[in-house]
Amino acid sequence: MNTNADTKSVYQIVTDRIIEQLEKGVVPWHQPWTKAGLPRNLVSGRAYKNINWLLLSMLGYERNLFLTFKQVGDLGAKVRKGEHAHPVVFWKRLEQKKDESTGEPIEKKKAMLRYYLVFNISQCENLPERFVPPLPNSDPNPILRCEEIIKFMPERPDIVHEKHKAFYHIIKDYINMPRIETFENSESYYETLFHELVHSTGHESRLKRQSLTKTDMESYSVEELTAEIGACYLMSEAGIFNSRVESSTAYIDSWLKALKGDKKFIFFASNQAQRATDYILDTMEPEIIPEATESSVLMGNIENGDLDDLPF
Repeated sequence: MNTNADTKSVYQIVTDRIIEQLEKGVVPWHQPWTKAGLPRNLVSGRAYKNINWLLLSMLGYERNLFLTFKQVGDLGAKVRKGEHAHPVVFWKRLEQKKDESTGEPIEKKKAMLRYYLVFNISQCENLPERFVPPLPNSDPNPILRCEEIIKFMPERPDIVHEKHKAFYHIIKDYINMPRIETFENSESYYETLFHELVHSTGHESRLKRQSLTKTDMESYSVEELTAEIGACYLMSEAGIFNSRVESSTAYIDSWLKALKGDKKFIFFASNQAQRATDYILDTMEPEIIPEATESSVLMGNIENGDLDDLPF
């Protein structure tokens, strides 16, 4: 296990990967993930969430199914020579110090940011066919799925079509949308509506998100990225592609500036986006709010790591 203090932080490793894509002119959260599916662990079937689904989706594999080095071996398979692993981050809870006389905790519960390594199934040889599911069929009616997502969102704000502009009104708690026939296609309409729905989850009656209510530029940037990532996730969930990808130099430069200025920016925005989409899809889970402690451990072969808290 590598505990070298000079090793790059997990935050920086992940942020550098996002920056690398942007510098190539690729917007990671605008990738068409529909056919590959949302990233999952092949053995457990559990989906990777938060920053992990973004990190793994942007790799561009035909199928977003992943395994640890140990899982590959347990299945009697092996990783192809020369293949590189991909990091997946998680929070490791730390032991709390307790008062010896009372047994009560004497400090707040903390968590350490760590990562482990995974491989895509295409990087492996001799995987038993029975473990690899067939390619999923595309939803024959993705627009119907979009309508279902909107209809069943808990405590959804009203959606009106009064002005030819898309926005969420935080004070009156409603979304205004141009009429669907004014969009180039139906997909563009739902993509825009998803963006505004993600904004609406920040209302004080829902997730009470500070980046929605604060007026400084940093909060605005975080909130906009939250809405963009969240909308892309919902599009993938519905089975539609990103139809209005914005990849201008100015657009990419603005995100590069934000990411280079704060190594935790993408973590915070993606976590907010995950909670927003979980709220919309009514799949909320208890939130883990860790302290800002981090460690870049579990480098190298995964079989040498401590796997107690891995989400399998």
